[in-house]
Amino acid sequence: MNMDKPIRWVAVFGMLLFFGLMAQVNYVQGSEAESLRTDPHNARQYQDVFNSPRGQISAGGEVLVTSTPTGKDNPKYGRTYKDGPIFAPVTGYFNGNATQVERAYNSLLGGKDKRIANQHWFDTFIGKKPEGANVELTINPEAQRRAYEQLKAKTAPGRRGGAVVIDAKTGAVQVAASWPSFDPNEVAPQTGDKGVKRLEQLDKGSGVIRPLNDNALSQTFPPGSTFKTVTATVAMNKLGMNDQTTLDTSPLSLPESGTNLPNDSDSGSCGGQAPMKGAYAESCNTSFARLALQLGIERLNQGAAEYGFGKSVTLEPQMPAAESDVPVNYTDADGKQQHTGRDATARSGIGQENVRATPLQMAMVASAIVNHGKLMNPYVVSTVRAKDQSELYSASPKEYSQPLSSDQASQFEDMMRAVVQAGTAKNLQGMNVAGKTGTAEQGPGIPNARWFVGFAPVDNPRYGFAVMTEGDGFGATGAGPIAAAIMRQVLKK
Repeated sequence: MNMDKPIRWVAVFGMLLFFGLMAQVNYVQGSEAESLRTDPHNARQYQDVFNSPRGQISAGGEVLVTSTPTGKDNPKYGRTYKDGPIFAPVTGYFNGNATQVERAYNSLLGGKDKRIANQHWFDTFIGKKPEGANVELTINPEAQRRAYEQLKAKTAPGRRGGAVVIDAKTGAVQVAASWPSFDPNEVAPQTGDKGVKRLEQLDKGSGVIRPLNDNALSQTFPPGSTFKTVTATVAMNKLGMNDQTTLDTSPLSLPESGTNLPNDSDSGSCGGQAPMKGAYAESCNTSFARLALQLGIERLNQGAAEYGFGKSVTLEPQMPAAESDVPVNYTDADGKQQHTGRDATARSGIGQENVRATPLQMAMVASAIVNHGKLMNPYVVSTVRAKDQSELYSASPKEYSQPLSSDQASQFEDMMRAVVQAGTAKNLQGMNVAGKTGTAEQGPGIPNARWFVGFAPVDNPRYGFAVMTEGDGFGATGAGPIAAAIMRQVLKK
């Protein structure tokens, strides 16, 4: 039976409308979903975040963060963090807003990312909400726990500590631990108004403690003598020096004030002159201050930038670390811009004055040495998988820079071994670590920032690390043993 021509046209037009609608829905809810969802004018973007479960966050095959039904209409799902304070520097928290990995992979964890929508377009079309993807971290869970325990036990009361370990060949962060920390469970969606108030308390902090700003990635400290690694690198590159270049280690009067810049000891390598290797091992302040003066603050700043100073290193999307810096200019107490003078340049060469660094930054310095001079961009997420186990994302290691040559990196390995064999960290002999100690003064009445920055194992090293704790005493004893304990755990796998 033939259909009348007008009816035929109506049928064809109806079919075209249907397929057009399908295409439009798939485009809007798939390809354009993320941009529409995050549009600042979209007031609904946070209204449904608690109505479906978010994906899990795992590390080393161990599930660290899950969504659980609350039995309520609002929120329908909460968020549970295993050992929350230990892993908070990496996982962050989620309560509608988010930080760290919870923020960086929010759209994937929440099932809103277009990669999920594109793979499961028919579910989207029929109104079935896509399930959140699961995120796997690069973190070594047991090493992270060891770092947290060590920092907690050995940081001075009311002060701060942080530790970072990086797989130097890839940039994968194995440890990013902080003391003090906070428990994301206390601010999770299911805590309601109580969680909102707790978040406000955490944000305000107490004294120097800012729990939401971890001390591994998000806070900077004066790096002290560990920065001599950077100063020596720039001297090698700009002044043609090497580990055997003879340096003046005699007493130094600063050029502007005439103030004496002391060494911890005026004997041994610090007694008058020594090869760079010896001056580095015994941490002679005067020689590295002189190198900084020869270079000038501009060249010291530029050389440090090759390691990441002066930039906000991004670990993951929307997950930048705090910016470490060797300032050419700075703002004084009166809010005025000042140029770093000659005295200040000398002190900058030994990691004092206005030089600031995160433990992440100093672990990057050590990692470049381990990786034959090539610095890899650090990252904390290895893979993301949909609920059906299809891979949505896999980390691809990327070179950040090459601040020194392979030959120079080999020289620094030997220099760091010498620090433990015959220098300022002889207490760490037999612990399978090498590195540079640092003890930075932070002002009257403020405990020192105690550092140990280096690598493990001693032979054929694979990992770069940095440990910082605030307290009395020196880096060799206040940070070195912590680093050794952490690396024992890392090297077990």
